[in-house]
Amino acid sequence: MDIGVDLGTANTVVYLKNKGIVLREPSIVAISREKNKIMAVGEEAKEMIGRAPGSIILVQPLRDGVIADFNVTSGLIRHVIEKVSGNSITFRPRIMICVPSGVTQVEKRAVQEAAEQAGAREVWIIEEPLAAAIGAGLNVNEPQGTMVVDIGGGTTDVAVISLGSIAEKKSIKVGGYRFDSDITAFIRQEYNLMIGERTTEILKEKVGAAFVGARDAKLEVRGRDIVTGLPSSVEVTSDQVARAIDKSVANVIDAIKDVLASTNPELSADIIDKGIVLTGGGALLYGLDKLITKETGLSAFVAEDALDSVAKGCGRVLESGHYS
Repeated sequence: MDIGVDLGTANTVVYLKNKGIVLREPSIVAISREKNKIMAVGEEAKEMIGRAPGSIILVQPLRDGVIADFNVTSGLIRHVIEKVSGNSITFRPRIMICVPSGVTQVEKRAVQEAAEQAGAREVWIIEEPLAAAIGAGLNVNEPQGTMVVDIGGGTTDVAVISLGSIAEKKSIKVGGYRFDSDITAFIRQEYNLMIGERTTEILKEKVGAAFVGARDAKLEVRGRDIVTGLPSSVEVTSDQVARAIDKSVANVIDAIKDVLASTNPELSADIIDKGIVLTGGGALLYGLDKLITKETGLSAFVAEDALDSVAKGCGRVLESGHYS
């Protein structure tokens, strides 16, 4: 059996050949300090954030889209295999795993070895922007330029694709987690208030904006006052969030402009006609598509299944049979 895995910094999404997406879990692992043993993985581990005792540490085995902890990453992949197989001991699937376009050959090999250690019979690697474009329903095999911007938890991959290959690309270590840290730092500096990861995610979703004036929303957030140590709450607006993440959003825009600047004229002409496709969780930031259109002069739009585009791309490649 073949499975496609979008092994992301924030979430791991699994596509089972001929069945579609069958699993979506946070890329988080809970480990016992005393036994050095994995206690929980995915959603179960995420529930422990901010609530786990000192004897349990929570680890995100991937950082900026690459392996930060080999053994824990292998444990995460093994968890995925077990969930998909129903804990069958004899289940050894062939796996296609996505990696950011900027990873080195050594980092690609580390992903492959982690999957093999987890029980994969055979492993293929595909670059995320190519998988994202395929998953978004774009015909990447044509002799025409297609531009995709995949904004994940740890990285943003910008690529121009033609004839089934990446013609120009750039990968930067800016993504959803950078937006989150920007917001957390802003709230701390502006209000002397410490807020948790879940609160930051909700704030970004409910009132987040790519630029000042994009939306008019506000939300009361609760946390701990740094000065008094007591619980406290403040009201945060969309414009405040936009100012907090301004530099990180600018980095994404700059990466897009850099790739456009290095793309040959023929492919550039195609992109004018087709526009820029946005995928990944970060693409859902309110107003980002409009900002990219304003800054580049090209139409930009969010893919229909932006969160699942990479995993779906993996699956479609597996189903096509053009990988072995």
